[in-house]
Amino acid sequence: MLQEESDLSLVIAQIVQKLKGSNLYAQLERQAWACLQRPEIKLESLKEDIKEFFKISGWEKKLQNAVYSELSVFPLPSHPAAPPEHLKEPLVYMRKAQGSWEKRILKSLNSMCTELSIPLARKRPVGEQKELLNKWNEMGTDEPDLSLFRPVYAPKDFLEVLINLRNPNYENGDSLSFRTHLGLIQVPLKVKDIPELKEFFVELGLTTGQLGIDDSTQVPPELFENEHVRIGQKVLAEQDGAAAQQYIRQGSPTALRADLWALILNISSQPEVLLCFSRDTSVLGHFVYNSASPPKSYIRGKLGLEEYAVFYPPNGVIPFHGFSMYVAPLCFLYHEPSKLYQIFREMYVRFFFRLHSISSHPSGIVSLCLLFETLLQTYLPQLFYHLREIGAQPLRISFKWMVRAFSGYLATDQLLLLWDRILGYNSLEILAVLAAAVFAFRAVNLMEVTSLAAAEAVLADLSTLKVMPLLQIFLFATVT
Repeated sequence: MLQEESDLSLVIAQIVQKLKGSNLYAQLERQAWACLQRPEIKLESLKEDIKEFFKISGWEKKLQNAVYSELSVFPLPSHPAAPPEHLKEPLVYMRKAQGSWEKRILKSLNSMCTELSIPLARKRPVGEQKELLNKWNEMGTDEPDLSLFRPVYAPKDFLEVLINLRNPNYENGDSLSFRTHLGLIQVPLKVKDIPELKEFFVELGLTTGQLGIDDSTQVPPELFENEHVRIGQKVLAEQDGAAAQQYIRQGSPTALRADLWALILNISSQPEVLLCFSRDTSVLGHFVYNSASPPKSYIRGKLGLEEYAVFYPPNGVIPFHGFSMYVAPLCFLYHEPSKLYQIFREMYVRFFFRLHSISSHPSGIVSLCLLFETLLQTYLPQLFYHLREIGAQPLRISFKWMVRAFSGYLATDQLLLLWDRILGYNSLEILAVLAAAVFAFRAVNLMEVTSLAAAEAVLADLSTLKVMPLLQIFLFATVT
């Protein structure tokens, strides 16, 4: 009990500290000073009067949403004496693997820079700075020739690293579960089984109304949709982020999705100065709970001297081939560049970074790969063994879907329904479940293939798939 209270106090203190540096904190201070001038504010009841003012004016709700948003991304409390790297990743071998991967990426990046005689970082000459300012609103329309540049790495390169990941404290055969795991991922992480997934994704049950399902045995779809829209409008009117997150687990109406996502992600309506993602230093904040570390570059001749070190790129994120697919679907929701960018940045620092970082987090790509393989091996053993025997390990096909959160593979309307649930459950585990469901759906055809190429051909086009029926059938119609 005392430990729980200590953990809670620590979390509260850290969230307060985080909010003190935000725009919201400055706005609350201004509002508090302004309300002191109001005649109804009495000195003898000052604290209660200010609280009541914040409640009536809507600022209390904004503060609640900000705290809820912080809690959604906050790492689990650790012992106060634990070193900072434990917040990033508690397992030493995972941290070492991530460090080795980062060195490999940097080597590739530096090699490309050397080949092209282009420095990683330099200050623009004055003339170039003025030209850029003059063309600020035209950025992106007049691109330089990028044909000589190649992606620093592709998802298949990352997969090979994950396949070779091992826990040095485990020998093959020490654990029964891993002695019988025949997939490519060979690390002992705890992942959910179907009963646990059913409990976690309970709102996706067969008897619960869902957007994205054409028919229902309980309620006619048009009646459910009309009522669901009405409730969604009420949630938006109340501006309650927690309620919006719960609501969106059953899918978002198209007309409300942009506003609901912004509410869940606690995106302000204030326009921001737009920066290229690679130059946005606010993104660096997520490395507190990301197993990765931002790469450093040193001023020429000052290698190793920390006072001459800079992060490069400034946001600390080196993109991979297909990285732009994290933002592409959002262009269908947001027309205003500032809002679109804020949503993308928040989606990235909450979710997408986990898809290309080595960690033990349940939403990390290692756990997703293991969850996918475990589901297939446990509930579709014949299919799993068949594909394995012909050299078509399922993960080699599904990895590219998961690492891009299925963007570019599903039809846009289906992808947005999937991302509704990522936001609703604050988890990426649904990506692994969907990947397994796709294999289950195409199982009959896959049992007839005799090569990896043939299996890839069967699964080459996912654009006609309906996400929600696949997930419901796999989760709630599977015999366990």
